[in-house]
Amino acid sequence: MTNPTDKAKILSEIAQINRMERGNISRVIFKDRSPQAGPYFKLQYWDQGKNHTRHVPPEQLEALQAAVDGYTKFQDLTQQYAQLIVAETRSELEQLSSGLKKKTRHRRSSWPRTKKSSK
Repeated sequence: MTNPTDKAKILSEIAQINRMERGNISRVIFKDRSPQAGPYFKLQYWDQGKNHTRHVPPEQLEALQAAVDGYTKFQDLTQQYAQLIVAETRSELEQLSSGLKKKTRHRRSSWPRTKKSSK
């Protein structure tokens, strides 16, 4: 059985995540621009089966990276929580099945049973 404080701790950590954004941030290099003009960044993410890309202004980079990290942490914590719940469920089901004896069924018929004569 899992410790209830483990579940509470995970849920508490999830509740502390204030910002989330899906996707990955990449640095973009334009061949036709000088290196002094940049840096340029973009956010790529999947939504409704499509890949989306948007430009990230340099002043938003740090906050956006924190939001992407927040989403990654959220994913990790929910995976841990799910693993705890699955283990707990399996343990409960195992206890239920080990506590029950297999019942043997006796055939019951509405016809009276007659002895066969041995001749």
